[in-house]
Amino acid sequence: MPHVIFLADEQTEQVGHSDLHSLAELVLREEGYPEDAEATLLFVSESEMAGYNQRFLDREGPTDVLAFPVEELMPGVVPDADPHGPPLVLGDVIVSPSYVRRQAIDLEVAFEDEMALMVTHGILHLLGYDHIDDDEAERMERRERELLSKVGRTRR
Repeated sequence: MPHVIFLADEQTEQVGHSDLHSLAELVLREEGYPEDAEATLLFVSESEMAGYNQRFLDREGPTDVLAFPVEELMPGVVPDADPHGPPLVLGDVIVSPSYVRRQAIDLEVAFEDEMALMVTHGILHLLGYDHIDDDEAERMERRERELLSKVGRTRR
């Protein structure tokens, strides 16, 4: 049984839903999360992303990806699950594909690689990874490279 990834697309940019959905499942599987673990991928316009960025982080303008974890998790540590309890709800990953497309052009990388990176990056944030200091950033980037290589994608 695959992990439970809810995907909602509320914008107009063309994205590979099934590839990104499968990638999110792969990240959870590779990180050892139970099959009933739940996460949401939400694709939004730049204006909607700017609203989230302002409302939740008090930052102006759109960004590429935001992650809103439900639990405070630690990288590499999967919480014990009650087999008779509710599923583990991890949180939401919000991506602005039009922003990511411009970013990919600026960085001279493939849009599909950049979208895959944003989804992987966001899911890893839900699982406790961060990039606040250099050591954490290096660990997160290394894990992103490992996961993306499993689906033939590269990390810039």
